[in-house]
Amino acid sequence: MNRAQMLIDYLATVRAKRFRPGSHDCGMYVAGWVKACTGTDHGKRWRGRYRSMAGLARVMAEDGFASHVDYIASLFPETPPAMAQVGDLAVCQNDAMGIFASDRVFVLRPDGLGHLSRLKALRAFKI
Repeated sequence: MNRAQMLIDYLATVRAKRFRPGSHDCGMYVAGWVKACTGTDHGKRWRGRYRSMAGLARVMAEDGFASHVDYIASLFPETPPAMAQVGDLAVCQNDAMGIFASDRVFVLRPDGLGHLSRLKALRAFKI
């Protein structure tokens, strides 16, 4: 199965899940995608350790990261957003994580999955 088809399947599984810090927030959303692609669960060490975005900031600081974006940057090579491929990770609106899909970035919103123009991506990371 190619990456585009894998992404379609992954987005279908998370489409209706509501935003929940610590279990299904933007970091756990992209961690789930990376696990689907690579088999490695980079969210495992934080899943369930916080219940608010302030709690996320606290656990990131405890583990030596300024933010969840800095954690992502420690794992994956950065690339210009214009060069990102389907399935690469995006940072939008300063710290919201998403997944590139053609001309869109799929992100989490409070009520489920949403999307933005890929032109809204501020940073990109290759997986």
